[in-house]
Amino acid sequence: MTELRRGRPRRYVLASATVAGLSAVWYLAHATVGAGPSVLAYLAAPAGTLVGAISVLALLRSVPMEAAARRFWLLILVLEASVGLGRGIQAGYAFAAYPQPPQPPFWASLLSAVGLVVAIVAICFVPLGATARAERWKRRLDRAIAFTGCFTLLWFAALAPLIESDDNWPARSKLTVGLAIVMSAIGISRVAYVPGGPVDRAAVRLVACSGLAAAGYAMVAAHAGHRATIPSLALLLPLGPLLICLAVARQWRHTVPRPQRDAWLPYLAVIAVDVPLVATVFGPMRWPGRVVVLLAVGVTLLASLRQFLAYRENQRLIRCQRESEERLRYDATHDSLTGLVNRALFRDRLSAALAAGPATVILVDLDDFKTVNDSLGHNIGDDLLVAVAAALRDATGPDGLTARLGGDEFAVLVTDEAVDPEQLAGRIETVLGGSLSEHRLLMHASAGIATAPAGTPLDHVMRNADTALYAAKQRGGDNWVRFTAGMERPVVADAQLGADLRRGLEASEFRVVYQPLVDLHRNQVIGVEALVRWQHPVRGMISPAEFIPVAERTGLIVPLGRFVLRETCRQAAAWLAEFGPDVLQKAGPNVSARQLHDPDFVDDVRAALADSGLPGSMLVLELTESAVLRGQQVSRTLHELHDMGVRLALDDFGTGESSLSLLRAFPASIVKLDKSFVDGIELDEPDTPEAAARQAVARAVIQMAGALDLDTVAEGIENEEQAERLRRLGYSLGQGFHLAEPMSPELVAAMLAGQRRVEAALGAEAA
Repeated sequence: MTELRRGRPRRYVLASATVAGLSAVWYLAHATVGAGPSVLAYLAAPAGTLVGAISVLALLRSVPMEAAARRFWLLILVLEASVGLGRGIQAGYAFAAYPQPPQPPFWASLLSAVGLVVAIVAICFVPLGATARAERWKRRLDRAIAFTGCFTLLWFAALAPLIESDDNWPARSKLTVGLAIVMSAIGISRVAYVPGGPVDRAAVRLVACSGLAAAGYAMVAAHAGHRATIPSLALLLPLGPLLICLAVARQWRHTVPRPQRDAWLPYLAVIAVDVPLVATVFGPMRWPGRVVVLLAVGVTLLASLRQFLAYRENQRLIRCQRESEERLRYDATHDSLTGLVNRALFRDRLSAALAAGPATVILVDLDDFKTVNDSLGHNIGDDLLVAVAAALRDATGPDGLTARLGGDEFAVLVTDEAVDPEQLAGRIETVLGGSLSEHRLLMHASAGIATAPAGTPLDHVMRNADTALYAAKQRGGDNWVRFTAGMERPVVADAQLGADLRRGLEASEFRVVYQPLVDLHRNQVIGVEALVRWQHPVRGMISPAEFIPVAERTGLIVPLGRFVLRETCRQAAAWLAEFGPDVLQKAGPNVSARQLHDPDFVDDVRAALADSGLPGSMLVLELTESAVLRGQQVSRTLHELHDMGVRLALDDFGTGESSLSLLRAFPASIVKLDKSFVDGIELDEPDTPEAAARQAVARAVIQMAGALDLDTVAEGIENEEQAERLRRLGYSLGQGFHLAEPMSPELVAAMLAGQRRVEAALGAEAA
């Protein structure tokens, strides 16, 4: 079916070409040997036009098209039908009057004129695809230039000579030729700029060029008079229908083309005007020549206007390109969120400053910014960074260059030796110490200051400032530190420890030990607290006080805590399986604030319980007050754990600022009295007011816990006198070196086995 559709337009092209070819062959025979009467020349035009009409009708019936394209081809069908009917009537009158010249009626010429007018309308309103409003005006101007140039050439070569011809050509013939010329000029210029549309652009041009057959007829007639009638009818007019059939063939296999612009056409039109203009200037100046001059002036004006518009467009494009380049250059050197100088430009400026003289770098880092992001959300975190950037810019003023290096890290470059960097750091600390952003958040920042002489490598200055910043963080934050020689050594050691810690996790160098939780009245182990130990292959046993802060800063506390959690659950489940379900009541690993902020922490706990088979009620997660006071996300995590049946213990109770208020919002099951309140509790008469206050707190905590139905554990029991005093105060659970030191799983198992034997012996005696 597809091949059939492809072959159909070819038959019409072949038929039309056959008509034109036979007419040309006949004319050559007639002109040379006098073959056939001259009236036969009138048959080719109506016959070819009939074929053209049939081809358009077949196109409309066979090819689905958009409404606008169908309307165009319907008008072309009217063109072919009207012109064919007019030329058929003209042929009929020729045969009736033969051998005299025919005198067809006015309405026969009128039919041809109507068809040409319809074709002009079709070409003027042919849809050529959507374009922007500004682009449409430029195209209209280009089309006006092209039309004027084409019409000028056709006027000079065909229409004007026909009008001035000595032969008595009827006005209707001149009108018909003029309409054909206008149709051709409009068609050629109409598709000068085609973004693509439902009508094939080549088909439109072929339809438009079909009018050039009449223009050729006029050129021949202007110079040869009525002697040109027979050759024009036989040779020129049959070419019009052939072009229509070729246009139908193009439309038959039409696909929407890529947008293209014939930018050469307006310039070609200007050149085309020059030909008749030169001929007019050097020839006799009659009124048709004056028309040529006027048209040439019109083309020149239109071309000048077009060039002016092109100049303005080019200037606009150049301006836009410059603005785009400036915007790209700004984006490449400035932070998109805060508008401050970014790391790349800061390093360039620092490098230039060090090449010219001494320079000072102040690195500023927000304390606990991650908590804001995790608890309040990234949008509020971004608002805070914007507010911090504005505060830094105001505090620095003209004394330095402020930059955002990334995340919550900022930097200030000071090149003026008259500016005191320490005073500037103090101003920054003061500004950042207040409430920031529209959310009125209270933030603190740490700063590191490093000054270097001219010629110092850039990375050395940045490393020194970072070392000073690290030292400020180690001192608790919310302060600034100036770099001094030798300060980098503990920092390097700390960094090395962090690298070793990561390697140690991968090499399974960490072990979990357990400190028993003892019933003070029965002196029995009822639970354990899990503690992590690191056996370094070179340095030996490393204290948790040394590596836990490093794990917190590097984020390795999350995988380390996951290891301790899973190992505690596995070991506790193993003890239950070996000694019975009532051998232990609690197994408690410590949990850090970073772990609570980890979005996978609840799933980690759920997986550890599921894999080990440990009941959730036996798992006790020990948390410090500072870890609990971390916002809504931590609160949601704790309530999820509580809903799972996991118990929560508030460790180091009494050392924070909001201990009592925590018990109302925090789903705690156990309160662990901090060791500082146990020290000296055995004394009947405390030697200092502070010791008396500690004893008072110990009494108050046990009373409050009893009222809230909370278990209470006293930590740091170091002698029997302390244990006895705690028993009298009401404490039933305790931990400390006096009761049991942290020990390996094997020693805990031995202790539990001993308790089982004692229980069995007592049971036997009772029996």
